[in-house]
Parts: sequence; structure tokens; C-alpha cells
Amino acid sequence: MGENYITCREENGGINISEEVISGMVRAAVSEVDGVAGLSNTAGAEIAELIGLKTLPKGVKVQFVEDKIVVDTIITVRYGYSVVDVAKTVQDKVMTAVQATTGIEQAEVNVHVTGIAFEK
Repeated sequence: MGENYITCREENGGINISEEVISGMVRAAVSEVDGVAGLSNTAGAEIAELIGLKTLPKGVKVQFVEDKIVVDTIITVRYGYSVVDVAKTVQDKVMTAVQATTGIEQAEVNVHVTGIAFEK
């Protein structure tokens, strides 16, 4: 398990939110979008996992950069759906979920589409 936390300082003290908690919430938000076939890793991340170098949460990367949350999602889109429309919907859902969950208004959501999933 990772030990990375996003820290919010308030006048009454600090609040620490695990990046894994935010990753889980992002995965849930993405799964609700019609047209998303699933989350995926880049080829490099999958190779690194196979040889035991590191384990990454599949398809989601969360960072805290200069007082804002930066989320990268890597998705596969179902055949027949507009890639741009699906990616934009994912971006909007994740942004809303991150802001509602963390209370941090400064967020950036990057959506990476790595492929199209065809029906079998």
C-alpha cells in the first residue's frame, strides 16, 4: 500500500487523504460513464508490474502538485461511442467527484484513451 497523502491545512488542523482513496473514488466515477469499456495501464507500467518493479492502481494516477490535485485516467472506449464525448464525460464526472470528495476546488483531470474495445 502506498503512503502518499494529500494534505489539506485548515485553521483547526490538517486533513490527510490517501491517494489510494481518491484513486478508488476516481475508478468508481469512471465506471459510471456509458461508453467506457474499462481502465487500463500503459504498456510500460504493465511490464514493470510483471517483473515486480512496481504495482500501480490500474488506469488511475493521482498526484498533488502545487496546491492542486492532478488526476490521470487511462481508459478504453467501447466501439460505436464518440471517443471525445466519452473522454469529456469522464473528465467532468471525475472532476465533480474529486471536488465533492476532497473539498479542493483546484483540480486537473487528464483522460488518456488507449484503445477501442470491440464486442465479441
